[in-house]
Amino acid sequence: MNTANLQLKGLIMAMASICDAIVEKELLTSGELNAALSKATKAIEEDDDHELSDANRAAILFPIRVLQLAEEAGRKGERLTFSDYAKFVAKLT
Repeated sequence: MNTANLQLKGLIMAMASICDAIVEKELLTSGELNAALSKATKAIEEDDDHELSDANRAAILFPIRVLQLAEEAGRKGERLTFSDYAKFVAKLT
């Protein structure tokens, strides 16, 4: 596997943990965090300045979708692996 992919995998999982901490410390509610992630998704989906293929757009949205799933899992008290999240994201696209 490409080293950059492994680094991104680590970064995404780190961000998922940070998002959990933000909600646990009540800096943002779960709903506010989800709204921020949805806002990021919408901005990417509405970006007309760059003609992206569907595959490229899906790649850009992947980390946001993982964080959304991690937020949902955290709300339920679940801790999933990166592989679990990747499977769930694949089902969404």
